[in-house]
Amino acid sequence: MIYFTSDTHFSDPRVLAIDRRPFSSRAEHDEVLVDLWNATVLPDDELWHLGDFMWARQGEPDMLLRRLNGRKHLIIGNNDPDTVIRATGWASVQHYAEIRIDGQMLVLCHYPFRTWNQMGRKSINLHGHSHGRLKPMPRQFDVGVDAREFRPVTLEDLTAGRRGTTSGGRGDGQGG
Repeated sequence: MIYFTSDTHFSDPRVLAIDRRPFSSRAEHDEVLVDLWNATVLPDDELWHLGDFMWARQGEPDMLLRRLNGRKHLIIGNNDPDTVIRATGWASVQHYAEIRIDGQMLVLCHYPFRTWNQMGRKSINLHGHSHGRLKPMPRQFDVGVDAREFRPVTLEDLTAGRRGTTSGGRGDGQGG
């Protein structure tokens, strides 16, 4: 199975205040996200993390990556420091990727696009960065934890019952 997530912001002292995540402490936040990740992603699954993985000044990226299930790929976000980018637990690291799942082209980047490669041919843009606060666009999905109940999701999770619609969140531009 292939999963997607973004904006976990592990060990980030700003995450509870800025994103209003419902946790009493940063330690609780991190443990709940690890538990939800591992309850969703099996060790042999593949996971694409679309940026803003961890605030490395407060933690050890290699140690955290060893705790998380799956073969992990990083799409670099604006808050990913060199220690995260150079961590040995990533199967690949890049700023942008295009992959296919069952013939469906996916354009992966930390940032949401207004247009993307093969958009007119029904390709899908998966992104993070916006924390569920962007107005939805057709065939574009925010895979960030704020928009996805703090857990990784599959392409099927994103598109089931929503063909041709939304990017996640509440759909009103106010987050999700």
